[in-house]
Amino acid sequence: MVESHEGDFGCSVMDLRKLMELRSSDGINQINVHYGGVMNLCSRLKTDPVEGLSGNPADLEKRKQVFGQNFIPPKKPKTFLELVWEALQDVTLIILEIAAIISLVLSFYRPPGEENKQCGLPVSSPEDEGEAEAGWIEGAAILFSVIIVVLVTAFNDWSKEKQFRGLQNRIEKEQKFSVIRNGHIIQLPVAEIVVGDIAQIKYGDLLPADGILIQGNDLKIDESSLTGESDHVKKSLERDPMLLSGTHVMEGSGRMVVTAVGINSQTGIIFTLLGASEGEEEEKKKKAKTQDGVALEIQPLNSQEGIDNEEKEKKAAKLPKKEKSVLQGKLTRLAVQIGKAGLIMSAITVLILILYFVIDNFVIRRRPWLSECTPIYIQYFVKFFIIGITVLVVAVPEGLPLAVTISLAYSVKKMMKDNNLVRHLDACETMGNATAICSDKTGTLTMNRMTVVQAYIGDTHYHQIPSPDTLMPKVLDLIVNGISINSAYTSKILPPEKEGGLPRQVGNKTECALLGFVTDLKQDYHAVRNEVPEEKLYKVYTFNSVRKSMSTVIEKPSGGYRMYSKGASEIILRKCNRILDKKGEVMPFKNKDRDEMVRTVIEPMASEGLRTICIAYRDFNDGEPTWDNENEILTELTCIAVVGIEDPVRPEVPEAIAKCKRAGITVRMVTGDNINTARAIATKCGIVTPGDDFLCLEGKEFNRLIRNEKGEVEQEKLDKIWPKLRVLARSSPTDKHTLVKGIIDSTVGEQRQVVAVTGDGTNDGPALKKADVGFAMGIAGTDVAKEASDIILTDDNFTSIVKAVMWGRNVYDSISKFLQFQLTVNVVAVIVAFTGACITQDSPLKAVQMLWVNLIMDTFASLALATEPPTESLLKRRPYGRNKPLISRTMMKNILGHAVYQLTVIFFLVFAGEKFFDIDSGRKAPLHSPPSQHYTIIFNTFVLMQLFNEINSRKIHGERNVFAGIFRNLIFCAVVLGTFISQILIVEFGGKPFSCTKLTLSQWFWCLFIGIGELLWGQIISTIPTQSLKFLKEAGHGTTKEEITKDAEGLDEIDHAEMELRRGQILWFRGLNRIQTQIKVVKAFHSSLHESIQKPKNQNSIHNFMTHPEFAIDEEVPRTPLLDEHEEENLDTPKAGTGVLLLDGEVTPYANKNNNAVDCSQVQIVASRSESPLHSLETSV
Repeated sequence: MVESHEGDFGCSVMDLRKLMELRSSDGINQINVHYGGVMNLCSRLKTDPVEGLSGNPADLEKRKQVFGQNFIPPKKPKTFLELVWEALQDVTLIILEIAAIISLVLSFYRPPGEENKQCGLPVSSPEDEGEAEAGWIEGAAILFSVIIVVLVTAFNDWSKEKQFRGLQNRIEKEQKFSVIRNGHIIQLPVAEIVVGDIAQIKYGDLLPADGILIQGNDLKIDESSLTGESDHVKKSLERDPMLLSGTHVMEGSGRMVVTAVGINSQTGIIFTLLGASEGEEEEKKKKAKTQDGVALEIQPLNSQEGIDNEEKEKKAAKLPKKEKSVLQGKLTRLAVQIGKAGLIMSAITVLILILYFVIDNFVIRRRPWLSECTPIYIQYFVKFFIIGITVLVVAVPEGLPLAVTISLAYSVKKMMKDNNLVRHLDACETMGNATAICSDKTGTLTMNRMTVVQAYIGDTHYHQIPSPDTLMPKVLDLIVNGISINSAYTSKILPPEKEGGLPRQVGNKTECALLGFVTDLKQDYHAVRNEVPEEKLYKVYTFNSVRKSMSTVIEKPSGGYRMYSKGASEIILRKCNRILDKKGEVMPFKNKDRDEMVRTVIEPMASEGLRTICIAYRDFNDGEPTWDNENEILTELTCIAVVGIEDPVRPEVPEAIAKCKRAGITVRMVTGDNINTARAIATKCGIVTPGDDFLCLEGKEFNRLIRNEKGEVEQEKLDKIWPKLRVLARSSPTDKHTLVKGIIDSTVGEQRQVVAVTGDGTNDGPALKKADVGFAMGIAGTDVAKEASDIILTDDNFTSIVKAVMWGRNVYDSISKFLQFQLTVNVVAVIVAFTGACITQDSPLKAVQMLWVNLIMDTFASLALATEPPTESLLKRRPYGRNKPLISRTMMKNILGHAVYQLTVIFFLVFAGEKFFDIDSGRKAPLHSPPSQHYTIIFNTFVLMQLFNEINSRKIHGERNVFAGIFRNLIFCAVVLGTFISQILIVEFGGKPFSCTKLTLSQWFWCLFIGIGELLWGQIISTIPTQSLKFLKEAGHGTTKEEITKDAEGLDEIDHAEMELRRGQILWFRGLNRIQTQIKVVKAFHSSLHESIQKPKNQNSIHNFMTHPEFAIDEEVPRTPLLDEHEEENLDTPKAGTGVLLLDGEVTPYANKNNNAVDCSQVQIVASRSESPLHSLETSV
């Protein structure tokens, strides 16, 4: 092979790319034949396998130039003009534009005056010719309003996108990886990694670049994201040293030399291919990732982009049915119902107006239809048509999707300050409905700062750390070596950052506690590690959830091997048959001795909330055993010591748990600790209070109670246990997943439970995925856990979860507040326009006025009401539950009550206003007549009533004081004030376009007085008890399970709107899908791209592999024979609250030969319930 030296490196980008495309033995051959082994490759790349790169900026820069940077260039965001074009696609706006243009064209047609008399229209020619010239203004004003609406919508989309990119960049900056430079391990942002870097890899990492293994311990990688193979691949220097970006480390640890980054890595190559082959379609793909290793930037969000391809895609992709989130489901349904009603009302309005005009002119007055009069008649018809459209525009709650967007975006931004990094918008809203939280203990409820406080060494139970002099040197030596060598070399204790502070713990906290114990014994673990560097470790059995222990084998200088083991005391003690006594002599250790020790040492430690760890060793003197036969290796151990580790409860946790209880949320603790430790901590936290009727179970006991003879989980058995279960100890990840799934699938109680779960380990992935809301730990969490989660707790603290509940409930309430306001406006405006048109042949509220009220005022109202900050009172009520309607009976009482007041006032003004104010009547005005004071007063009063009703809408639970906390929300005050000032300007200077004329001061005061009457009327309404109004109905229910299954056959996506349409067959109404379009904007923007992209089958898993947490691409589900019929039926019901796909195979039924704790029941992760609507799909098998 001719070496192409690029720069001064011994190999080029292309050589390395070709090398990384090889697997296992081919790769080894290529490395050995062409590069002379891994070490030689390192020297060609001018890097030291132990010390790493020097970190010299010039060298790093050169490497970036030659081999590229570790990030994939993002796609350009949408321009403002594209967003404007998308906003223009809305059908209601298009109809208005057409009507306005026709109106404009016809207004310039002037028939000769005498012909008007022939046409016999008493109202055709206004006295003032100047006014006739101004006929175009109405059409122009409508067009202008449409432009404003479009710009507002586009600006909203644009600012959301911008905000989101900012959020994204923040997530990316937080993504770091351990790299060795100049002999020091440093945390480096993934974008800074260059070819030739030596990276430290460990359990739970997501690899940020391609590399070749230099040294590894028991390393297993999940490559399913690239290959689709669910089995974990063992990596070793002899068998398969190729490590690929985007794959997960499932077990073990090691070091690798980075050989390809960014677009030259396997991940980057795939994206480049996608970009080339799919061109336009690729636009719909999100190439972005956050928690993943590669610093890909966020992609712009799609609002309408996929719509054109959607129909094709739908037919092509045979996707299981997926559902929208709970809130969106309810909103879409409500919007569709309102839209239908509006459509019918507007059609009837137009019909009545035309019929009245035709009958009046041609039947009663028996006029002939003259051809020269046709344009004039058409002008009338256009006017009627505009009135009809106006009714429709007012009926459709345009502001609703906007309110949802603003409320969620605002909450997400504020939640960042409360240490909640929301990755899927739905999670924010779902959290408000949470009824159960399954929390880890370590780090979430406790401080995750572990220290050894008690020890049992040589038949003595020390309640404080013993002085090293009291121990035999032989025993001390064994303890020091047993801890220093048999722990990850990445775990270490560093000096405190501030003087007088606590030493910093880096790496695994339990190991740090043990290393701290060595330091407390006045020994130095560094010296031991320098003597036995990582390369000299003969074999390492890393900690995993099945073993619950870690063992390291070293060669003894005198020949033979010694294995040090540490792990949960009851597990290690079961494998011990000897123990060291006071003198350091080996004594036999029988079952009865073990039981005695458990009773006298381990249980007392555990009941004080200590975690007990046993340290043991074993010598192999006669030849080398078969290391792969773990069961035979991990027996006949000699116990050295048992230590008790304390992890204090966070001081703020008990209060947070008390808040949860008040809010009707049950907190359960799921931990790997022993049951006594778990119970002690649960009591300290307040999860368990003495005298309560509750259960604390161990994993084994839990499984025995819920499984039948065949070992299958039975829902009925589980239903008997979970309501009382508070602590699940010694649990495996499978137990956690089983519990979460069981609670979610349970039908006990009126409501389906909404479960939040916290997790930090790689093995928590399935449970985080299954839960309605998965919380990953930002500090202690592994990349895999973050990838599976919906919200990341940046401070790992339980109190942040309580804040998330508060924000979630606030989102729900904000949207309800806005609905209460919006629907009052809609009901009144539709009835006024309809009856007015039928009785007076003209709507009292003109098209432009309606547009101002509906589109512009509602937009601002959605801003004002959706940004109300949450209060503690939100936590004093029980969760709403998934089936609670959006509009409660109290809200319905408010909506109808205020509508009655407003309609009474308006109809009084329409029919008796001119007498009351002693002004000219505006009824039955000619076609182009100037605006009248009469109708201006009606318009002004209407707007002012809405304005004061907006203040009423701040409370939805029937509270009296609507002003409470109003100054905490400055946006609200600004909007109310701004709207009021705009209204004054419109009335005084709006003139012809707004059909307004100036009002006197006394008329203004009357309008204001009637407006303020809204506040007084609100007090009267809240006095009436809701219970006494039996006729009130709730509205905005979620979709029931039966309706979905009945209607959704053959539908790829369960879209509530589509179902409603199918029933009503009003196909034209599809245009009103503005609501859905905007909801899609929200969705596309903040969670996952909601339509799948059809791909060739063989590339299936590749595309999944970089699923960005914000935007998931819903893949085709590979059909596997592992699902039984029952699961297949359930595939159509993904879980609520996430938008990330499971990386293919991430939660696959793992084979236990890979020492994995996940058994085949894991396949059930796909099955979920139909009431958990969400726009995401779990491709887990």
